[in-house]
Amino acid sequence: MSEFDIRQAASRPPDSPSSQSLRDQIADAGADVRQRAGDALRASTDVARDKFKEASDAATEVAEGAADRLQDKAEERQRSGADFIARLAGNIRQAAHAFDNDAPFAARGINSGADYVEDTAEKIRNGTFRDLVDGASDFAKRQPAAFLGLSVLAGFAALRFFKASGKHTTSSQEEDAR
Repeated sequence: MSEFDIRQAASRPPDSPSSQSLRDQIADAGADVRQRAGDALRASTDVARDKFKEASDAATEVAEGAADRLQDKAEERQRSGADFIARLAGNIRQAAHAFDNDAPFAARGINSGADYVEDTAEKIRNGTFRDLVDGASDFAKRQPAAFLGLSVLAGFAALRFFKASGKHTTSSQEEDAR
């Protein structure tokens, strides 16, 4: 519609047939605009929903990958801890051999402690942390004196192990310096 048509329509009486036609045209145009706006809104909503789903899927993949890497690291640390405890059991057995001739009853007790430590290493390697805590707690309730003795013995063995490891490291560092 040109500007002239609009002026002409505005100057006509409101009840004239051509003004009725103009009202119908405006109403039709308004309905058409509403329809197109609704279609555009639905289309943009669909696009936004699709983009949100893509972003959500990407975030899920990243989170799953991070969880897998974290699980792998935890399992690696678990194996490393189990290996350390198994070496500790070997050191306890070596300490028991020192008592074989002089105090065989002590050697047997120390060897039984080494057996317990080896079992613990296997439980760490193959079980969950909760299983280990439950097992230690049950043992401590059943045999408090043995648990205390094994704890002290394990502490001495760990101290001996760390001292032996420290001397080896210092010796290798001195050789590297030469």
